[in-house]
Amino acid sequence: MNQPNGRAVLVVEDEPLLRMMAMDMVEDAGFEPVEARDADEAIALLEARTDITIVFTDVDMPGSMDGLKLAAAIRDRWPPIEIVITSGHFRLDDSAIPARTVFFPKPYDHQEVVATLRWMAGV
Repeated sequence: MNQPNGRAVLVVEDEPLLRMMAMDMVEDAGFEPVEARDADEAIALLEARTDITIVFTDVDMPGSMDGLKLAAAIRDRWPPIEIVITSGHFRLDDSAIPARTVFFPKPYDHQEVVATLRWMAGV
């Protein structure tokens, strides 16, 4: 698979089947998928890796923070990273999410998400 400039996309999803589907979608789009089960694992990966350029996260997950708090932490600590938030339980408008963040309600259209990932990566 041709990876755009070796860009990695961090997929943060606590449901194993949904995480696998999102990982496949990211890989099919030409990115290197990196997985995390929750926000704590995502933060540890972001601290350890410098190649993650986009985070694709669910809102509702267990642990010390949900996807919205994770997005705020990313925007604060790693401002260049682009963020995609998804949820099957919430509908979020731009005022509820950090700047330069895109929201997709579940079930999301894979083609729309892929197009957004490529747009964010500049490919």
